[in-house]
Amino acid sequence: MQSTKLAIGAAILAATATLAYAAGPPMTPQAIDTTGLPELGDEWLSENPYRAEAADQEVWFTAVEIGASGYNQNCARCHGIQGVSGGLAPDLRYLEASAYDDEWYIERFRSGVTQNGTTKMPAFGELLGQEAAWAIRTYVESRADDAQVVAKSDALKGVRDQLARWADDPTGADPDAVKAQLDEIAATIDTLSGAPQADSVAWRASLEIDGSQAGYSTAADTLTVGLSAAE
Repeated sequence: MQSTKLAIGAAILAATATLAYAAGPPMTPQAIDTTGLPELGDEWLSENPYRAEAADQEVWFTAVEIGASGYNQNCARCHGIQGVSGGLAPDLRYLEASAYDDEWYIERFRSGVTQNGTTKMPAFGELLGQEAAWAIRTYVESRADDAQVVAKSDALKGVRDQLARWADDPTGADPDAVKAQLDEIAATIDTLSGAPQADSVAWRASLEIDGSQAGYSTAADTLTVGLSAAE
């Protein structure tokens, strides 16, 4: 598994210089609000400080949320909606969550990519800053393996239907039990990058369950949308 991911990562590194610009001319970087993330100072780091194993859960989740917004504003045009490449540019979900690929990523983010005098990828570093850089990295590397989500679809649909019933009538509802079930499923869903925690639909739905009918409804909707996207 590790060797396969390394091979995929190597292919991505080789392809980026020629493919990242395939969707059209470089866009103007869009500013990202990084409020809520720890400030990292002026010296650029070479490893992702927001990765789940390096940061606490709240910081990691904030980085994923901010990174999603930043990615959609600045990266999705070439690299695909929600990190899923359409084939013209590399699928960054496969970029290994490792010190080596962190260093490669941050260098490209800061300096951009120019080939034969043509800008293939703009330099985002000075305009967006490293908090934004690592938030985007955290979002992309935390994307769940959709195939594993689909493999759990029957169980997740069962939970969704139960939540929908509780949203209408909470009699007999057991939020702790269903949260535990979702957490157990989430623990079996990996990332494509090898990052330690996946931002999966099961994990998000579990967070939204707070014992209220509104929470049950929101979690049910999250499962519906997430399963549809994965399939």
